[in-house]
Amino acid sequence: MNPVLVEITRGNIVESRHRGAIAVADAEGKLVAAWGDVEAAVYPRSAFKSLQALPLIESGAAAAWRVTEDELALACASHSGETIHVERVGAWLGRIDCREGDLACGPHLPMYEPAAHAMLRAGDRPCRLHNNCSGKHTGFLTLARHLRIAVEGYERPDHPVQVLVRQAIAEMCNVRGDALPIGIDGCAAPNYAIPLKNLAQGMARLGDPAKLPPARREAASRLVAAWKAHPVLVSGTGRACADLIEAATGATVVKTGAEGVFTAVLPDQGFGVALKIDDGATRAAETAMARILVLLKAAREDEPKLAKHLHPKVRNWRGEEVGERRPSAALAERSQ
Repeated sequence: MNPVLVEITRGNIVESRHRGAIAVADAEGKLVAAWGDVEAAVYPRSAFKSLQALPLIESGAAAAWRVTEDELALACASHSGETIHVERVGAWLGRIDCREGDLACGPHLPMYEPAAHAMLRAGDRPCRLHNNCSGKHTGFLTLARHLRIAVEGYERPDHPVQVLVRQAIAEMCNVRGDALPIGIDGCAAPNYAIPLKNLAQGMARLGDPAKLPPARREAASRLVAAWKAHPVLVSGTGRACADLIEAATGATVVKTGAEGVFTAVLPDQGFGVALKIDDGATRAAETAMARILVLLKAAREDEPKLAKHLHPKVRNWRGEEVGERRPSAALAERSQ
């Protein structure tokens, strides 16, 4: 059974406990630290969008279609549907001669509450541009345009775009592409179950790409640079990803995924991190990742933007403090 990584208190009692597993690995696949079962395969969900974006650059598509640094960040993003996201994705889509209807991801309300409330007050409806994965999908469409193949069905696992994506993921994570279990993500694109330690290795290779082929080495370096430079484009205002990247002041980039997955790239140390909370709780994944960054000395515990996710207060509807979310004793120190 995986250890308890995060606790939620109410008064003096631990009310809820979140179990999970964490792998910290280097680019060769050596485990630097581990908690729980890191051999178990997990669906990374949006936490490996950076790997999914590699073919966009290494194929030459990004250069041919003048993809900007902003847009590379959006290709890695689970954005909040704010104006800064929607307008940029829309402009990129138009430049590759595609329309909102070409996106395979379905519409949903902006994840940024003020934007969602404004939309509802105006009587507007969300479109596919508001989907948090619209940047990733526009990257897929750009690759299809570059390959001069049909954009229709680009999200299917057997489409040439997804074949290239699966190959890149398999090579980065040191797994067999033809043996990866396939699931369909919330945005309709394929997702692949990967052992947690291999996912951490894939993240490490993004930050330490020295032994990758030249085209992939350049792709990895450009994606990490864009991710680091534009944390709010990769996530959104007040989101944990943006806060943790900014708190680390260049030492790491992080990415959340649905169902309690979180990844991190630490270029200076050559490490990658992958974690999964068993019950899928995002709140626990955010606290666990904040603690891991402190343990790996990528960020300081007293940095306000990290502290708000490391020890957030539990409050009632009157705003009174009634408990806290905190790392468990299992995360008190680095585990081997």
